[in-house]
Amino acid sequence: MNNQHHEQIKFISFSRNFGKEAAIYAGLEKSSGDFILLMDSDLQDPPSLLPKMYSLIKFGKYDCVAARRISRKGEPAIRSFFTRSFYKIINLISETKIVDGARDFRLMTRQMVTAIFAVSEYNRFSKGIFLWVGFETKWLEYENIERKFGKSNWSFWKLWGCLIFS
Repeated sequence: MNNQHHEQIKFISFSRNFGKEAAIYAGLEKSSGDFILLMDSDLQDPPSLLPKMYSLIKFGKYDCVAARRISRKGEPAIRSFFTRSFYKIINLISETKIVDGARDFRLMTRQMVTAIFAVSEYNRFSKGIFLWVGFETKWLEYENIERKFGKSNWSFWKLWGCLIFS
């Protein structure tokens, strides 16, 4: 892609894999627009939601429009069980309720991103921070889509580590 024609697109390269949370933080930090989109490159979240997301945030009363999976079709049963258990446990111990099936795929206003940076957590759990800052979020629900490329790096231990260190 020729960057001369797509100056609004920024590419960030790390010296190694620092993890998803560091990548989200770096992307938000380098963003400069009125609206900021988070989207995984594996296309597991449907890009077809983008026009609706933009319309809702531009003309609605929302500071965030986010995607939420309402099914886990195609996922191993054991992974689905532990993922759902994670959400149940974290919602029992946290004042901020995490939406089951919430994805990082979301469009946010600059105002919301500014508030996210006011949270000075070192071990960040973005899904929790996105909700904790308190902005109005519209959830768009969709059926699970099998990932087009690669496989998930989120193991059982990473999932539970996120719970323990949050």
